[in-house]
Amino acid sequence: MLAALGAVAVGAAGCTVQPAGAGGEGAPPVRIEVPSRTPDAPGGPASPSRTPEAPAKPSPSASAAKPSSSPTPARVLWSPGDDGRDVRELQARLRQIAWIFHGPTGTYDGLTAEAVRGFQGKRGLPETGVTDTVTWQRLLAMTREPGRWELYLMGGQPADPPDPRCMTGRVMCISKSSRTLRWMIDGRTVSTMPVRFGSEYTPTREGVFRVYWKSRHHVSTLYDSPMPYAMFFSGGQAVHYSSDFAARGYAGASHGCVNVRDEDAIARLYEQVRDGDKVVVHW
Repeated sequence: MLAALGAVAVGAAGCTVQPAGAGGEGAPPVRIEVPSRTPDAPGGPASPSRTPEAPAKPSPSASAAKPSSSPTPARVLWSPGDDGRDVRELQARLRQIAWIFHGPTGTYDGLTAEAVRGFQGKRGLPETGVTDTVTWQRLLAMTREPGRWELYLMGGQPADPPDPRCMTGRVMCISKSSRTLRWMIDGRTVSTMPVRFGSEYTPTREGVFRVYWKSRHHVSTLYDSPMPYAMFFSGGQAVHYSSDFAARGYAGASHGCVNVRDEDAIARLYEQVRDGDKVVVHW
């Protein structure tokens, strides 16, 4: 009787090891199930027996229902090094809400990436500095469609086709529609640069003129303002460099002159233009 009770007590402990065989190799353990305990959770509620080496697998339907732990990242639209009209719009919209102050230039430069990073951080988005679909949609919701001159606030707009009057001789062909100056010789465009005109109160005159005087270090006696590289073509109106245009772009206007913002470009133009060369100002 005592031997039998001892056997039951040993069995209640969980597992026994059989004596070693003749070769000294141990036999596999024997698992004994006890109704009040489970082998995996001592002291827990009873559970059906399962083999440890072959755990139960979830059904295919359960696996399919499990949500993905890594959501698909937003698609990148533009990143540093990109350029084009879309980048101009991105910069113009960032400018509308005071995240960027230069340009638009059409080139995704370091200042643009910094502005995008700041915009993202302010709105709890990942601060990557690249414009993805989530960032772009958030920006669209906060801004309006930029106008043509917002996109080209500092110049860079494509030049109009030359006016027919510009196709012969040496001509500064100036378009009010595209705000550009083409320097042309015998119908060939030598250089192109953005320009700015007078306001509605001091408009730049239109028509065909001739350069009648050049003044490298000119200062306006009427407005007491510098007019470097001035090439006069109609009374007091001249093509000249403007530091105000370089700083403010089309947010300002001249007093009737044709302003150039690129000092290097107009310096080269000044060296090439001669007295008597034609000037055509057209729409």
